[in-house]
Amino acid sequence: MSTTQTAAPVSPAAGPASAYRQVAATGVSTAFGTFGELLQGVLPEEDGNFLVTLPVARWSMARFEVDTDRPDLEVWPPHKKKALKLTSMILEDEGRPAGGLLRIDSTLPEGKGLASSSADLVATARAVANALAVPMPPRRIESYLARIEPTDGVLYPAIVAFHHRSVRLRASLGSLPSMAVVGVDEGGAVDTVAFNAIPKPFTEADKQEYARLLDRVTRAVAARDLAEAGRVATASARMNQVLRRKWSLEPMIAICEEVGGLGVVVGHSGTTLGILMDTGAPDCPARLAAAAQLCQELAGNVTVYQTLSFH
Repeated sequence: MSTTQTAAPVSPAAGPASAYRQVAATGVSTAFGTFGELLQGVLPEEDGNFLVTLPVARWSMARFEVDTDRPDLEVWPPHKKKALKLTSMILEDEGRPAGGLLRIDSTLPEGKGLASSSADLVATARAVANALAVPMPPRRIESYLARIEPTDGVLYPAIVAFHHRSVRLRASLGSLPSMAVVGVDEGGAVDTVAFNAIPKPFTEADKQEYARLLDRVTRAVAARDLAEAGRVATASARMNQVLRRKWSLEPMIAICEEVGGLGVVVGHSGTTLGILMDTGAPDCPARLAAAAQLCQELAGNVTVYQTLSFH
């Protein structure tokens, strides 16, 4: 959306509530996050680093106000420096004045493997484009994000295979029926850029296995086969242990088997793990409650997420 506004009250982030300024235009947009990845690894090919997204019903919302009276760009919260850098890049490309205020509101915790930074950036690109009334197709967003950091494929309304280091779409796989994710957080935070700089210890045999897993999850999504998608997620979580070990993975897999879950999905570069549950199963509420109780006893914190189904 893009609207023209005048004499708009200043945001608490920008100065006293009694002050007023001229706002030329405002753009607002959103982007969803993911609960880790159904699959992440390295394929036996050049630029083989890839992931398969698991979109969830949590969002980042960005609001950008073009303000010709403001001498520079500001962002709120102030630590969202990557989003501020992206805004500056777009304005420079469009030859527009640099003044403006970017505000980001997100329901995605940071550093946990839920694509919070990617969602911030995608929402920002769209909001700035809306304010400027310029096109912002996915490929243009990818070109900006590739200059900032490795990125999840949250700019596509589907489960996608995505090359997160080079920031390009590999394939749109489709959509799965909605699932619940009974998630736990092992604590701490992971820096995406630092994590992706770590050499990956995967062998050629591992890379061949990742190719097989990608084929399996591609077929599973096409067939809307939740059980097979869950099996792939569990296999990927186990293979990732050599790169970033999660102490609770095997106990979570045991809980998943006990409650009849589909599989365990992890934030491969984060701190989260979750049990996938089929919300269409007639006894899902009881299974969900049992899973939440056992996860609470294991890790001391539980959050239930809902995956997004696009058709």
